[in-house]
Amino acid sequence: MSIEIANESGADVDTDAVLAVARHALDEMGVNPLAELSVLLVDIDYMSELNHRWMGGDGPTDVLAFPMDEGSVDHGPGESAPAGGEPALLGDIVLCPEVAAKQAAAAGHSTADELHLLTVHGVLHLLGYDHAEPEEEREMFGLQARLLASWRSTRSQ
Repeated sequence: MSIEIANESGADVDTDAVLAVARHALDEMGVNPLAELSVLLVDIDYMSELNHRWMGGDGPTDVLAFPMDEGSVDHGPGESAPAGGEPALLGDIVLCPEVAAKQAAAAGHSTADELHLLTVHGVLHLLGYDHAEPEEEREMFGLQARLLASWRSTRSQ
């Protein structure tokens, strides 16, 4: 599994841990090992711009997920899609550590914990989960909690 991360936020972030929780979530969800994911950490100004441009929102948000359109994946001449028909490129997750820090303080946990939660949240969005309806929200947030708990238990061993 290929996961690229770029920290353009100016914040001090443990990118290895963000990569590890993303990899754990993808592995636990049975995502094709040939899949590729990009994680970008940005500052408030850039997140505000992305939120406005793509979601019609005002101000910054904590996480945005941009799934790749399966039909747009070019496997090259003579190549077929990876086994299982999954796209090779899952998409991009954009995180804003400054927003995460504010949310973490309000929730009473660390910024790192909030970034891990947001990473898993973004992965689930890329995999087609949503929380627009109450039933979808229960399913997605329950799965998110289970993935985070299993990741934390592997780290404490």
